Amino acid sequence: MTRSTRTSIPPIPAAPSLRATVAATAAEYGLRPLNCVIPLNTPGIWFARRLIATIMAVGGPTLPGTAITEIRSGTMRGEWVRAPGVDFGKRVVYYIHGSGYVLCSARTHRGLAAQLSKKTGLPVFVVDYRLAPEHRFPAAADDVEAGYRWLIERGIDSKDIVIGCDSAGGHLALDLLIENGRGRLPQPAAVAMFSPLIDLTLGLAAEQERRQRDPVISAAAAARLPHQYTRGLPADAPRLRLSIPGGIELPPMLVQAGGAEMLSADARHLHAMVRAAGGSCELEIWPGQVHVFQALPLLTPEAAPALDRAADFLCAALVARSVSEKVS
Repeated sequence: MTRSTRTSIPPIPAAPSLRATVAATAAEYGLRPLNCVIPLNTPGIWFARRLIATIMAVGGPTLPGTAITEIRSGTMRGEWVRAPGVDFGKRVVYYIHGSGYVLCSARTHRGLAAQLSKKTGLPVFVVDYRLAPEHRFPAAADDVEAGYRWLIERGIDSKDIVIGCDSAGGHLALDLLIENGRGRLPQPAAVAMFSPLIDLTLGLAAEQERRQRDPVISAAAAARLPHQYTRGLPADAPRLRLSIPGGIELPPMLVQAGGAEMLSADARHLHAMVRAAGGSCELEIWPGQVHVFQALPLLTPEAAPALDRAADFLCAALVARSVSEKVS
């Protein structure tokens, strides 16, 4: 069962907590120098993947008692994540993890998926899309579309699906919505995005970086990651530089980003783009927070209320969509 939304949701704090500030400072002096020099050759990618997996496991471990069910259906891979006490039902969260298209997996995001499952009361299906440089465009986008279609084909109505995503998963989620619109496929009930990456060239991030230094990585270093996925293609190729065509119906969106991260520029750009296309989009910039802070509850106490707000948004959208379908 989807949990009931609360009458009062936690507010966005006016300033970061002391623990969040300490975590951001530690990242700036410990993690950022390392992230900026790791080579993206085979040994470097191996090391970077294990580094991010360690950070995710330490900062946001999987809840004890979480049920994990791995799924293999043809070329589609993923896993169900259910927090303790959460059963399968007609409603689900479809989660698209981030990684710069290179680093993460369904496994690295089990902790975040478990928290989202606990807070929504819903099972979370995390698609385990293929990574670059082993698999380049459009492999990840194809896998994300296949995962969404798989949910619908197994009998889950689109009105009972909500999407969660982070970082490069935000680009993949927006691409999915645009392709759904073009192909006249049903849209999910809502989307919650955490620190979405929209500009794969990191041009928007570079502009933001000139005003404020990101504590985790530089724009130049971060841009090397999606380049592994898009290598050989022009930056303005369709489905890489995304634009929302006129007339496409979009589900309501919530976009959260950290005030300390350079991808806050992408979050603002996405918010403006969706609103210009006639869509509904709420934007939250959390002061002093780093990239995808929602995945790191042991490092920043703001992770829990941010996820509470996202869960409330998704659950409210499911209820509203259900009521709308009954009325029509």
